Amino acid sequence: MLLLYSEIQEAKQEFLLDIYLGIFPNSYKERLLRYQRWQDIQLSLLGRLLVKEGLSYFGKKVDFSELMFNEYDKPYFQNNSIQFNISHSGELVAAIFTNEQVDIGIDIEKSHDIKVAEFKSQMTPYEEQKIFNSEYPQQEFFKYWTQKEAVLKAMGKGLSIPLKSFEVKNNITHIDDRAFFVSKIDLEKEYICHISKSEEFNNKEIIVRKISIEEFLNMKNIITP
Repeated sequence: MLLLYSEIQEAKQEFLLDIYLGIFPNSYKERLLRYQRWQDIQLSLLGRLLVKEGLSYFGKKVDFSELMFNEYDKPYFQNNSIQFNISHSGELVAAIFTNEQVDIGIDIEKSHDIKVAEFKSQMTPYEEQKIFNSEYPQQEFFKYWTQKEAVLKAMGKGLSIPLKSFEVKNNITHIDDRAFFVSKIDLEKEYICHISKSEEFNNKEIIVRKISIEEFLNMKNIITP
């Protein structure tokens, strides 16, 4: 398994757009440029570039005109055996890849001040007790949230499945008679990240690599200030 992630930089926005925008279909370019915030533009663009690099790691070429989405907006490529998923929060975007024939999902959240009590309606009694009895309820909340989001993204049905309808205990949950396993990944300070897949995690190493924007630019032999 491979996990790639990157961090946005406002100063590199124009360089990235000038160099990479042309490799994508017009439909994506038009949608991308409708975003109002530079952060949203760059997070989306870097997500696609991480997919390109991740598939290249497994010896697969990428044609983004063949990128598809299921009815719940989970991305995939037809006729491609590599499973992948993308998530972003704050200044980071991350993507997980595997050549195993399993369903896989990732969720990353930047920890920030929230009113945890406002999410009670989406918690089971077990989760509510665990979160509010914790020494650090906010941190426990983001752990619970990223675990569940990763599971739903692995399943490919998003929030069409209510968060309150299942629980993650001892890093495993069951939905519709299917088991999903979760694993915590440490990336950057203030970020909580979990991955999930439809088979138990084995002892194989999960390769984690950060790709800087400078690396993406150097891939195109571009020198920037």
